[in-house]
Amino acid sequence: MTRRVAVKIAYEGEGFSGSQYQPGLRTVEGEVLSNLSLISGGRDSEWFNFKCASRTDAGVNSLGNVIVFNTEIHNDRELLKGLNAVSKGVYYRSIADVDESFNPRWANSRIYKYVLKSDGMDRGTVEACLKLFEGRHDFKNFCKQDGKPTEANIESISLEWGEGTAIIRFQARYFLWHLIRRIVGAVNAVGRGDASIQDAERALNGDSISFGTARADALTLVDIEYKGVEFSVPDDGLLDCAIDEELFRCSLRRLFFSSL
Repeated sequence: MTRRVAVKIAYEGEGFSGSQYQPGLRTVEGEVLSNLSLISGGRDSEWFNFKCASRTDAGVNSLGNVIVFNTEIHNDRELLKGLNAVSKGVYYRSIADVDESFNPRWANSRIYKYVLKSDGMDRGTVEACLKLFEGRHDFKNFCKQDGKPTEANIESISLEWGEGTAIIRFQARYFLWHLIRRIVGAVNAVGRGDASIQDAERALNGDSISFGTARADALTLVDIEYKGVEFSVPDDGLLDCAIDEELFRCSLRRLFFSSL
């Protein structure tokens, strides 16, 4: 019997040409569909009726994007274990049963974080600049326009100062294309004195001012939340081996570059 499930996935954006399927390119969706086919006896992609909650650009990371698909595997642990066993770069973290009407794009909340180098930044100015972008605005100067409305409501923006970093968290029901990266571009320019808060405010009010688009690899989709949908982790150790291996690889890279 076929069931429909939602699964939260993680991936590093490096090595993927974005999340959306593109013929001839390595994408997150292409990897997932390949994984599903491998553990499902070679079924074609149409059978899974695959959907994804959020599109991420090339280089952007995820800890909690949500995919939805059909499966005949009814054991949650075996399903996620099987997918992780054949996957190259996509990590299947948690699962929930959903019905046919569930659309993963209709989320109650999306949470992103951006990690910015903080050396040389004025903390008070950065915090004041971020406050400008909370709430409902027309973000036409802070998004890549694709014919859709440019108004959006950012519910909250929070900031945490780390060792040499500023970690900015954004929460909203949805985000416009490139919105976070262009806001961060403005905040970075203002925080370093290359632009003023007044410049950012004028751009938000409609003046044609560009601050550029911040790098993609510092942006992570942290989580997506739905009312009435509870995701569960069937095995706490599901990803332990993969995590240990990647942390070791990171330590090797750090050792190499610190020796240059």
